Amino acid sequence: METKKPKILLCEDDTNLGAVLKNYLELNDFDVVLERDGRLGLAAFQRERFDLCLLDVMMPNMDGFALAEAIRDVDPDVPLFFLSAKTMKEDVIQGYKLGADDYITKPFDSEVLLLKIKAILKRNEEQQRETEHREFDLASYHFSPRLRELSVGDRKQTLSPKENDLLRLLAEHVNDILPREKALKKIWGSDTYFNGRSMDVYIAKLRKYLKEDARIEIVNIHGEGFRLMVKD
Repeated sequence: METKKPKILLCEDDTNLGAVLKNYLELNDFDVVLERDGRLGLAAFQRERFDLCLLDVMMPNMDGFALAEAIRDVDPDVPLFFLSAKTMKEDVIQGYKLGADDYITKPFDSEVLLLKIKAILKRNEEQQRETEHREFDLASYHFSPRLRELSVGDRKQTLSPKENDLLRLLAEHVNDILPREKALKKIWGSDTYFNGRSMDVYIAKLRKYLKEDARIEIVNIHGEGFRLMVKD
């Protein structure tokens, strides 16, 4: 079975550097989407699911810092590197304040960049494996994502893969907002109208499964996403 390649969003307005870096990463078994400015980069991020983002800071239409803010609004967890000729301490600090995992100054060694990318993706993969074994107590319900099982009292409900993934995301954000775009991209792969309607159907199914206890509720936060409310 063919292993799925990690997908990288590369935003770089330098045509030569962008092409060389894209080719280098693809030769090292990454799937790379290259965009030349921040607005195109944001459109790509909203359209597809990425495992990591490489952002140039100085780009036309939307700079890397503004793009990073927009990306973090959608997905606070996706690994994000800045690639920049701006070496002032203030710029580096701003990059990290925006949630960057690394700030790499140009010129840089492509092999070092590759090792940094592999290291953070490996770390994320290990964290994801730990999360997969986590179980949740939600009011009177017990939820086991590993078994795809939701139980209350002596009743057990086996969840479909998408029901399971969606409830796990909600449980990981319990009493907080799960952004709609984040759920769509992580589970359905893209934020489209039809995927959005599909997710609404799954939310309705989960609400039915959770109706036995009035202390738990999935609330629609208009224009933002959903909140799994659990009262003590």
